[in-house]
Amino acid sequence: MDAFLPELALLPAGLHDLLPPDAEREAALVEHAMAVFRAHGYERVKPPLVEFEESLLSGVGKSWSLQTFRLMDPDSQRMMGVRADMTLQVARLAATRLANAPRPLRLSYAGEVLRVGGAQLNPERQLRQIGCELIGSLDAAADAEIVLLAFSALTELGVTGLSIDLNLPTLVPLIFAAYGVTGDDERALAAALAHRDTAIVGAAPKVGSLLTALLKVAGPAESAIEKLARIGLPSEADPARRRLTETVRLIRLAAPELKLTVDPLERQGFEYQTGLSFTLFARSARRELGRGGRYRIGGDAGAEQRGEPAVGFSLFADAILRAAPAKVPPRRVYVPAGRDPDDAAVLRKAGWVTVTGLGPAADPKAEAKRLGCRYVLESGSAEPTQL
Repeated sequence: MDAFLPELALLPAGLHDLLPPDAEREAALVEHAMAVFRAHGYERVKPPLVEFEESLLSGVGKSWSLQTFRLMDPDSQRMMGVRADMTLQVARLAATRLANAPRPLRLSYAGEVLRVGGAQLNPERQLRQIGCELIGSLDAAADAEIVLLAFSALTELGVTGLSIDLNLPTLVPLIFAAYGVTGDDERALAAALAHRDTAIVGAAPKVGSLLTALLKVAGPAESAIEKLARIGLPSEADPARRRLTETVRLIRLAAPELKLTVDPLERQGFEYQTGLSFTLFARSARRELGRGGRYRIGGDAGAEQRGEPAVGFSLFADAILRAAPAKVPPRRVYVPAGRDPDDAAVLRKAGWVTVTGLGPAADPKAEAKRLGCRYVLESGSAEPTQL
């Protein structure tokens, strides 16, 4: 049997086992975050892991098509998809079963997602998402509430060195549309902006000087807002600037200590966002802890005017697990076989973890150490295995 163990432990690329104590830590982190959301009025929903392909990938869900695992339902003979992102499912619930619920609608969720491929900085394909969606409001106050709720949840989880980067992923498309930049020129210029290639951007006809000025905006929120206010944007793009300015003001009123940055040209990872978006970082994390932003329920990806307005965020439990401090584990006590079960029950009520022996042990203290217990139940009380 031992010869087969290495092969049996092999998992597909991007998938892994979560072992003690990390599995317990992750579960506790998720429930703590959900408690924060509940305290702010967000009600929990639980959509299924698999849905019919046409509902899962409709509207903004089209942006996740290439990342979705598909399978045939043997019952209905219809194609199904394994969710790659839970926001899409919450959007479906809001548009269908909760269509008549009072707005604004506040929903929260937690669950596993599966993706065809991992990201460059994170090869994992199975992730645990935790998030909130605020549906039915166009107010900047809704954007600020979502940003502040994500910040509050991570702070409650003990994550330090937090920063939030605010973005306007629709700003570049609006500028391109206003100045008639299309086709190959649009694709080449978008790629240059993604790589911050100032030479190509600056040489672009009609929009080169404007985009170059916007590249220089990125930085701390207050200075970025001042620079952005001095730039002449086409009228189509001005509402995005006003929303960003107002959202920053509201966030600052509630959390003046929050490190807030602005990069108006960042678009990567915001495929279905229709307005102000954001990414959450921490000094102790090698990648983002989560991201969120504006979108439309029932509209196509990037469509600003169709569908119901919504804003939300998703946090990634695996990234938070690495960034949050490990809490002191509960004390473990070994309960030798035959001890009074009431004594063990008293310890559990006091927060102890009891590990009960299944048979006589020649040396209870040695057995306690072998099982990872620093205490042993003797004479009705927990005694350390060594003084």
